[in-house]
Amino acid sequence: MSAELDIAAQVLELVRHRAPNAAAEVFVETHRLALTRFANSFIHQNVADEGTSVWLRLHHDGRTAIGSANIGPLSSLDDFVARTLTASQLLPVDPSWPGLNGAESAEAALHGQNNLDEATFHASPDDRAAVVRAFVDAAEGLPTAGYCRTTGSTAAYANTAGRSVTGAASTAAVDAIARTPSSDGVARIASVRLSDMDGARLGAVAVAKARAGTEPVTLPAGQYPVVLEPAAVIDVLISLGLYGFNGKALLERRSFIAPGEAQFDPVISLVDDPTLGLPFDIEGTPKRRLNLVTDGVTQTAVHDRRTAAALKVSSTGHAIAGGARLGPFPQNLLLSPAPEAPAGSSTVDDLPIADPSVAPLIAGMERGLLVSDLWYTRVLDPRTVVMTGLTRNGVWLIENGELVRPVRNLRFTQSYPSALAPGAVRAVGSRAITIPYNWGLLTATAPALAVESWNFTGDATG
Repeated sequence: MSAELDIAAQVLELVRHRAPNAAAEVFVETHRLALTRFANSFIHQNVADEGTSVWLRLHHDGRTAIGSANIGPLSSLDDFVARTLTASQLLPVDPSWPGLNGAESAEAALHGQNNLDEATFHASPDDRAAVVRAFVDAAEGLPTAGYCRTTGSTAAYANTAGRSVTGAASTAAVDAIARTPSSDGVARIASVRLSDMDGARLGAVAVAKARAGTEPVTLPAGQYPVVLEPAAVIDVLISLGLYGFNGKALLERRSFIAPGEAQFDPVISLVDDPTLGLPFDIEGTPKRRLNLVTDGVTQTAVHDRRTAAALKVSSTGHAIAGGARLGPFPQNLLLSPAPEAPAGSSTVDDLPIADPSVAPLIAGMERGLLVSDLWYTRVLDPRTVVMTGLTRNGVWLIENGELVRPVRNLRFTQSYPSALAPGAVRAVGSRAITIPYNWGLLTATAPALAVESWNFTGDATG
């Protein structure tokens, strides 16, 4: 028995002792995060944190309460259970309680979902420093800054209905820039394995983008065709997932999605693919590959047990801590790349792009913008996912299929679903890249996208 499963069993036994008729479920996770940060091309911080957290949900006398705590040497599980039971007595009756996952084995559903790399799980500061050193060396003397991080999780779920499951996962990520006096160039990647972090290649990408972005010009506000690099596309995907493919938003009619309707361009196929992270959610439901959009047609939202029960469907394994407020949302989004490069050709030797697969999208554009990053984005209208934000880390003007000059950062206000609507997408890149998102430990995987129109409302000053 794993240490996490042993803690879960202790919590359930305490619940049975205090409230024999209560239905209870426990999720226990030991999570380690190690971070190596650098600035001015020197490592200035190396930190590591490891802790065990426990999440308890119990249903007693028709009322549901949730408790969570960090477990340490002086922690009392008995006090934790007592506090959660006391909280349940103060809450109103919960008529939408979905019940517990049954006792049937979840192990078969988890077969083959191994998101753990032992070397990454146990990575040392020297291992991460080697990636940073390669990045700095490749920057050819330009100042650099960023981080290399590794994470590892071991977790267990158990409930009073007899269900139990365990799992483990690891991740690695690099997010770093090279800088000139007037421009920044960024390179990012995420994976299960630290060995996938090629610091030298990432540094070369960052320095090329930084040097290509010097002395930018100002463009007027307006509608421009754009090529969004993968980092920019990922902001689009995360926002669509949070506000659109969220089962709670769908239940409350706050979501734009309409399953069965062609709401996206036919080149758009979007899945939630749990290739990173634990293979089950906090309700013990196994995660699986889930089609959200197929050839432009919306298929479904993601669900936890509560939203699934309300809509008379099955949970998709997306329950999260805090789901009562946020709702379930996809955390491993993948926009399917084109099976082959779009029509068009362009030399890539001098393009400040992370991957040659972006070049044909640029070649097919008469006049528009290449956008590296969407940054500091905030939702203005959740129902239509109208977002506002800034470009960052490089924008270039495209004319006749060539990059002609760098452009100063711009502010935009844009409905993300409208940007991907039928007839609005020119082309999808042929290579998807997994990139860490700036909100927590989320990641998503995407190719570049060429879209017909993006609404820029001014420069970065307002």
